[in-house]
Amino acid sequence: MFVILVSDVDEKRCAKILKLGRQYFYHIQNSVFQGEITLSKFEEFKLKLNKIIKNGDSVIIFKLRDEKFVEREVLGTEVRPVDNFL
Repeated sequence: MFVILVSDVDEKRCAKILKLGRQYFYHIQNSVFQGEITLSKFEEFKLKLNKIIKNGDSVIIFKLRDEKFVEREVLGTEVRPVDNFL
């Protein structure tokens, strides 16, 4: 599956979320990640994520069957260009 993950967490936990997110996804912008992942790896990621986030933190996960169903448009300067995005 293809995942887009957006997080808004307390700054004390930002580094932990960044480190975890980079283990599973491509970091595209401050608190935004994207990438292909298997269901078992996704479940593993969520277990680890739930150990980090606390009350008041927010993580939104968009799940798509395939990356080909995503159209991406960037306005302004792209922080981390993605060279393999369809």
